[in-house]
Amino acid sequence: MVDSVLIRIARGDAAAVRECVDAFGALVWSLARRLSPTRADAEDAVQEIFMDVWKSAARFNPLQGSEQAFIATIARRRLIDRLRRSATRPKFAAAEDLDSFGFAEPGTRGEIASEAERAARAVAQLGADQQRVIELAVLHGLTHSEIASATGMPLGTVKTQLRRGMIKVRELLGVRLACDAGGGV
Repeated sequence: MVDSVLIRIARGDAAAVRECVDAFGALVWSLARRLSPTRADAEDAVQEIFMDVWKSAARFNPLQGSEQAFIATIARRRLIDRLRRSATRPKFAAAEDLDSFGFAEPGTRGEIASEAERAARAVAQLGADQQRVIELAVLHGLTHSEIASATGMPLGTVKTQLRRGMIKVRELLGVRLACDAGGGV
């Protein structure tokens, strides 16, 4: 019997992370897009959700439910938290209605692959330290402290490299955040 993708992620299998995104990306994207006011907000939510999935993979128990249910539950909790934190709730969906949504595809596999390719090219333009920190955070789900331990960098340097790297990737991809447009934070 082949181990589930979540069990393999919990064991540190980097290939399983990619498989998880391929298998459940449409589900998470659909939920995030329906409950986010903008595409950029949905993209941030998806990143947060997969970070939570990677951090929580060790808690998955196939006897208690499917991988899809486990991931949908994490997504639901994260999205409800985001809704509660936001000053204005989207008028198009309430958190209580989340359970009734269907799972629509965000786009074709070609479109998803193209976006992933663009992101990979943007990350490749960063310095080696920023690439390494982003890889450890996004693909491996490590915390700032864990990255500092793994790389030998001071914690503050890890945080700075990750933040500057993500800002540069967003610039290279042409992604504008809501706070960018309004002169906010």
